[in-house]
Amino acid sequence: MYMVANSTPLTIDPIAEARRQWAEHGWGEAADGMAAVTSIMRVQQLMLARVEATLKSFRLSFARYEMLTLLSFTKDGALPMTSASVRLQVHPTSVTNTVDRLERDGLVRRAAHPTDGRATLIVLEDAGRELVAQASASLNEEVFVRPGLVQDDMTQLIHILARFRRNSGDFIDPPVQPNPL
Repeated sequence: MYMVANSTPLTIDPIAEARRQWAEHGWGEAADGMAAVTSIMRVQQLMLARVEATLKSFRLSFARYEMLTLLSFTKDGALPMTSASVRLQVHPTSVTNTVDRLERDGLVRRAAHPTDGRATLIVLEDAGRELVAQASASLNEEVFVRPGLVQDDMTQLIHILARFRRNSGDFIDPPVQPNPL
């Protein structure tokens, strides 16, 4: 069992009770949808609490960790700020605030784009590369290897959520690449 720090399990499932109440109040056709949406939102809270508890010892928020990870995956450890906003699916202001904090801590720096005078690059510093490697190792060990789901459920969930995200316009499937000759 994966408990959130300082929490005591409830004696009832509040989402199941809300679903029952929804149906009882004449909203039966919406009860399952409400329960699904609410369950996903609660699971997100529970998972984020585990991730943030792991990142706390590294003095990283999840947003800062995501930025460092994104930069560590690039070939040169650098990415235009606008590209970071798109890839992380956050508002440019959020990227600016995150980069401000990371820069203040000496984990990234801003640099002029070599070919686009309007763009600013976020560049991963060695200290940021080292920190994100350590944080990733801890997250892998403490959260991602055992997220609280059996493998078959995890595989199904990944497919279900990807289909939902695709159908909601979150991404499109890339065109099929031709086989090399």
